[in-house]
Amino acid sequence: MVLKLKICAGQRRRGSIPSLLILTFAVSLLANPAEGQQPGESYQAPRLPGTQNPNLNGIWQALTTANWDILGDTSQPAPFPELIGAWGVQPSGPGIVEGNEIPYRPEALAKKRANFENRLTIDPQNIHESGDPEAKCFLPGVPRAMYQPYPFQILHTSEKILMAFEFASASRVIELTNHEEAPVTNWMGWSNGSWDQDTLVVDVTAFNGLAWLDRSGNFAGENLHVVERYTLSSPYHIQYEATIEDPDTFTRPWTISFPLYRRMEENVELLDMKCVEFTEDYLYGTLTKETSR
Repeated sequence: MVLKLKICAGQRRRGSIPSLLILTFAVSLLANPAEGQQPGESYQAPRLPGTQNPNLNGIWQALTTANWDILGDTSQPAPFPELIGAWGVQPSGPGIVEGNEIPYRPEALAKKRANFENRLTIDPQNIHESGDPEAKCFLPGVPRAMYQPYPFQILHTSEKILMAFEFASASRVIELTNHEEAPVTNWMGWSNGSWDQDTLVVDVTAFNGLAWLDRSGNFAGENLHVVERYTLSSPYHIQYEATIEDPDTFTRPWTISFPLYRRMEENVELLDMKCVEFTEDYLYGTLTKETSR
């Protein structure tokens, strides 16, 4: 593939060169398909030893901006730009929702907007009623755990799959053979999985209704039902898809999708990200000030 770039004198102003470069590169890609790619050729995933199922073991990470807003948006300032400038800025992103629309019921849409307005509000006497759970270091829930900007590890056997996440030391277990009803509701739900040919299908229920879907206040309730699909599309990618249903919050099911990328660094491993100690003053600082008077 040959990439040609022509820059006129009037185009040398700040901000014009990257746009021209992207446009020229895109046209070049259309004219020169990737070498070795055969139309209609499907990837044959390696098998988990002793099974006929794909091997999903590895450390993976999403590269979307969905944790800020699953619908995507242009760049937005950090909550306190006068203090931290560009640190914490919301990045631009295309979103991960098919059709770029979340079919909220009217009362749920009003709650979503209130969530956003109060995303960093804390009432230590009623800790779950306002504020993004991520800021409090609460477990991220599903599907948010899958697109937070932190790596996670998949370890699996023929009977179950463990997912371990860096953020808040979260984890989830997917039962592949011993399918049971959830004993209690919880942040990460209850996951039963099965194979549809080479795609892992996970049925997730029994949520506590407290998790958010992003920092923009998108949410679902305790009747949330998520059906995930994991498909190895190359040695380095899992195509992730999730259908989200909650009749109390949405008028119909809707779907998100994005790729997960395998981390390929030498000796890559999952590290600790224990954030509880970072939130104590944020959550309970007002109580400390009141008792010290």
